[in-house]
Amino acid sequence: MEWQEKTVQTLIHEWAEEQILGRNPFDIEAVIGGMIRDQYQGGATVMTAISGVEIAMWDMVGKACGQPVYRLLGGRCHNEVPAYANGWYGGGRTPKEYAERARDVVARGYKALKFDPFGTAWKDTTTEEAQAAIALVAAVHEAVGPEIQLMIEFHGRLSVGSAVEMIHSLEPYSPTWCEEPVTPDSLDLLLDVKNKVKTPIAAGERLYTLPDFCRLITLRATDIVQMDVAHCGGILASKKIAAMAAVQDLRIAPHCSVGPVALAACLHVGVSSPNLMIQESFAEFDIPWRNALVKDWNPLVQGTFRLSDEPGLGLNIDEDVIRQHPYKKNAFPSLWSDEWLTHFTQSGKQ
Repeated sequence: MEWQEKTVQTLIHEWAEEQILGRNPFDIEAVIGGMIRDQYQGGATVMTAISGVEIAMWDMVGKACGQPVYRLLGGRCHNEVPAYANGWYGGGRTPKEYAERARDVVARGYKALKFDPFGTAWKDTTTEEAQAAIALVAAVHEAVGPEIQLMIEFHGRLSVGSAVEMIHSLEPYSPTWCEEPVTPDSLDLLLDVKNKVKTPIAAGERLYTLPDFCRLITLRATDIVQMDVAHCGGILASKKIAAMAAVQDLRIAPHCSVGPVALAACLHVGVSSPNLMIQESFAEFDIPWRNALVKDWNPLVQGTFRLSDEPGLGLNIDEDVIRQHPYKKNAFPSLWSDEWLTHFTQSGKQ
């Protein structure tokens, strides 16, 4: 829930409860469509609450039918899904440290990895910041070799001019994509960047509604669409976004940084979508009890996801493990202060 856990919990009990109790869980279109209509104020947090309810409804439907969710979405298009690693660079500060961690990622079987090399840059990079970012990317590229895909995360940091200049500087290292080079809600600026560079652009994790994605896709402001199933309205909304992207010959790579249930939802969307490219994975780089939370469900094998045919999402929550790890306030640190570098990545958890 991206560091808004208590707020989302309040929304579920204060508002969503009245919308869903007593409803038929098979009526996903009507129930969730009504909630999106009735939210009125809108916003990322209420969409997260709605998405959580929607994902839970699909799990109920799948288990009631004795079928995995993906089979109810059109069936399997992919027998396995390649993963790209994220969160692996925790504690790294120097090119040497990034290179060492990148080698470990590749040793685990990953063929792709993503990272943000830009420190605390905002809008315009200084010469020192630009050189430091290039040095990190160069070190990782040299450490893992040209056959490993590198995704460069910008976190919406830069202005159009600085983003274009930075992406051109990174071209020798052949990034698979550059992600969110400019602020995510400025789709016209994103399109401006895309039209001025050769490197593919990825975006969409901080968009939350079907109209947002319709505009992103219709503008062709990105090459890879990164809806977050846990925030954009859930599984059915994500399938609609994937279909819109397919019409424009765009691929999808769902964003996912919030745990195994969200990951399971992403995988069911992914394996049933012909235009899936790759799936983000924090699974080996966040918390040591991640798998225990879902009774040792872990579809990741050597950098590749293999989704089983278990009913519903394919996992079950272990409430005893939840009780062993009570809520702790963990506010998202600013990406534009030293906290990002000294706290957020120090433990290797994102």
